[in-house]
Amino acid sequence: MSDEEKVKLSTICRQLKLPSADGKKYATDCADTEGIFRIIQSIPSPKAEPFKRWLAQVGYERVQEIENPELAQERMKLIYEQKGYPKDWIDKRLRGMAIRQNLTDEWQEQGIAHKQDFAILTAEISRATFGMTPSEYKKHKKIPAKSKTALRDHMTDLELIFTMLGEKVTTEISKNEKPKGMPANKKVAKRGGGVAGKARKETEREIGRSVVSDKNFLGGGRQKQVKKSNLKKK
Repeated sequence: MSDEEKVKLSTICRQLKLPSADGKKYATDCADTEGIFRIIQSIPSPKAEPFKRWLAQVGYERVQEIENPELAQERMKLIYEQKGYPKDWIDKRLRGMAIRQNLTDEWQEQGIAHKQDFAILTAEISRATFGMTPSEYKKHKKIPAKSKTALRDHMTDLELIFTMLGEKVTTEISKNEKPKGMPANKKVAKRGGGVAGKARKETEREIGRSVVSDKNFLGGGRQKQVKKSNLKKK
């Protein structure tokens, strides 16, 4: 490796002490996902060309999606279908994303800008709707702590519906009352979630079972559907 290449890598990689097979820790070159992609792009070997073409294709698709956001939605639908989710669930999930975006936009209008504050307000809605925060909900569904998948990707149809209701009502209350600051927005979030919580409890009385489920995507039947769909494509 040339000195120039070493300099380039030094700007991308960071050395962290990682455990080795002998039990000792050694300084090891590490990079995040973006860094790995940059390294791949810099590799002169022909063997790296398939990866470079794939990166170029992904980049091209993202540019198209910026020009036409509907393409992003179609891509998202395809991804969920490939994972084995039924189409009616996918429709609810995508609708929920739009409602969530409207809510975060409204929070920003009221001066809420930090992700941590978004998480706090979301926890208020979730607690009022389901009786637990998102982190507690993940534990209830036995989703591994290291899992990066969204909690909502593990929700049932009814759980998604009441999540949407709580966030939509919160958005509407906020638009009407224009709360300023975290304390006021927390009260609105609790009220919005409370409407969904009351509806959930009434639904549970009617259907004779809890809406809150301990099922998750990792332990559900969808994995088998994914494997079957992948085999068909091969």
